Amino acid sequence: MRVYKSIHEIPKLKQTVLTIGSFDGLHLGHQKILQRVKMKAKENDYESVVVTFDPHPRLILSPAERDFKLLSVDNEKVKLFEKMGIDHLVIYPFTFEFSRLSPIEYIEDFLVKYFQPTIIIIGYDHRFGLNRSGDIYFLKKMSKKYGFKVIQIEKQEVEEIGISSTRIRRAIADGDIELARSFSNHNYKITGKVINGYKYGRKLGFPTANLRVAKEKLLPGDGVYAVRVDLEGDVFNGMMYIGLKPSFDDHFERVIEVHIFDFNFDIYGSSIQVELIQLIRKSQKFDSFNALQEQLLLDRKTSIELLEKQELAEQSNGPSIAIVILNYNGKEYLEEYLPSVIHPSSLNIRYIVADNGSTDDSLKFIKYYYPEIEIHEMDNNYGFSEGYNRVMKSIGNYDYVVFLNSDVETDPNWLDPIIDLMENDKRIGAAQPKILSYDEKENFEYAGAAGGYIDILAYPFCRGRVFETIEKDEAQYDDTTEVFWTSGAAMVMRKKLFDGIGGFDADFFAHQEEIDLCWRIKRAGYKVMAVGESQVYHLGGGTLSYVNPKKYYLNFRNNLTMMLKNDTGFNILWKFPARLILDGLAAFKFLIDGKPKTTLAVLKAHLHIYRNFSKIYKKRKQQQRKIDKLSIGSERVAGRYNGFIILDYFIRNKKKFSVLK
Repeated sequence: MRVYKSIHEIPKLKQTVLTIGSFDGLHLGHQKILQRVKMKAKENDYESVVVTFDPHPRLILSPAERDFKLLSVDNEKVKLFEKMGIDHLVIYPFTFEFSRLSPIEYIEDFLVKYFQPTIIIIGYDHRFGLNRSGDIYFLKKMSKKYGFKVIQIEKQEVEEIGISSTRIRRAIADGDIELARSFSNHNYKITGKVINGYKYGRKLGFPTANLRVAKEKLLPGDGVYAVRVDLEGDVFNGMMYIGLKPSFDDHFERVIEVHIFDFNFDIYGSSIQVELIQLIRKSQKFDSFNALQEQLLLDRKTSIELLEKQELAEQSNGPSIAIVILNYNGKEYLEEYLPSVIHPSSLNIRYIVADNGSTDDSLKFIKYYYPEIEIHEMDNNYGFSEGYNRVMKSIGNYDYVVFLNSDVETDPNWLDPIIDLMENDKRIGAAQPKILSYDEKENFEYAGAAGGYIDILAYPFCRGRVFETIEKDEAQYDDTTEVFWTSGAAMVMRKKLFDGIGGFDADFFAHQEEIDLCWRIKRAGYKVMAVGESQVYHLGGGTLSYVNPKKYYLNFRNNLTMMLKNDTGFNILWKFPARLILDGLAAFKFLIDGKPKTTLAVLKAHLHIYRNFSKIYKKRKQQQRKIDKLSIGSERVAGRYNGFIILDYFIRNKKKFSVLK
């Protein structure tokens, strides 16, 4: 992150996503806005820019409001922004003269001149310019002239931000550090300079660093706190007292004193940052030095226990997991299936709905009933492949990402065995649960069943489903085994592997993109697994019916593309012509069966291949370079069937996976 404290330091920026605000304390409400800024920037390969102000506008415009204190000052705010991963942070000097700019001057001479925004994300009640006369409607009007788009933060979200700020301030003032943390997702911190004190602590055997902090900083309620101390990047455990010194009658000034455990260095004049973990006790008066000393010994013991507990809690979250659900006008599915997906878990899970430009009430439903779910809004329907690629760019670093269809019901602990397996074998790149039918839970579901295979000619089928024949689940596939591909309906993958290998092929739009991705994973030497201990229930056909001609077009087109990109060059010389002949026979059969639109879909798929042959070959070379860079071994062949599934199924009447050899 680059930080600018002068407007003249800012380089010439191109294609930026911009937001503006005070962001005091950078709590969860603010973080949602910044996540949205980051998402939009990464989704479109733009730069993210945050403009904030110093001093806080209220300190300039309302100087009589002396009780107003800040949750974050100076470098505290910078450090919080750094953790958010913003590209550019502009700390603009807020002055009375700046507040007198007219709305048009604010837009032309400030926003457009220095930031060239492509997208501005702003609150519905955002006001700017002289007498706060500019508003979001004026900004939208001017957007047409200057070519930027305005995304409005809804009223409910803005009001939640205000409520959160009030609650955090109240909690800090009361010493309720844990409550404040629940609204912020980070511990409250105080930055100060170490100054000379009265050295009472030395006499008690507890030497302290006395702090001087900015007068506008909000201080917590009086008492003793377990803390962590950051001294130029080195972190120490300790305890802090804030308040008057009632046990010493000659001193009535409010002080901040920090005792650092097992520390004996001179740090006068140094700047330190104190992270508050928990209030141990309120301030109290002691009758003697001995009584105070005994209490400080107890405070130290309590602090050490709390700090150890905090450290264990931070380390015990386990691998980070993002469950991402792609949605397009799927409110009824979200209503039906989200209750099973969102549940308490021992895993470190973040829930994200990636919305492909829905026009129904999907997002309103999520925001109202599931505020814990993060929403990634896209302005168009980019399909399964590009939709997921866009959100994957924006969500940051995770150990695992879970692709989950919106019409999937899950068991409470369905992820645990999959994550355990992948944690214990780093060669596993992707895995899926057993996928059963939501309507007929005793049967496997078409899309994925108990793990996918492909035959010599790259025709896909599953353990539990071959073409149109779907097996009953009789525990025949309850094992955990290596397969060739996993279903995109419920797919777990290492996030770094997904990013490094290039994600889904965006040209696929939908259908078989997960098979293509798994093929590339296996070419890089990684395993693809089916975990029988885990199971989910999939409705299937919710987005596109299994008999829709467009689905046939995508399947035939994408399957041929996948083979041309991934199979060896020698094999393609005979497999491609063979596939064209077999696809032609399939098209003829569709015609005989009275499905002329499906026949036409197959022909269109072949025409697409002919027209885009050079593009497919170029993509093959590009993806090979990524595979070579990631490779951990030779291509894994488990899950490849050394036979012709069409011949076995239609001629030899082998309808079930279990009878194939």
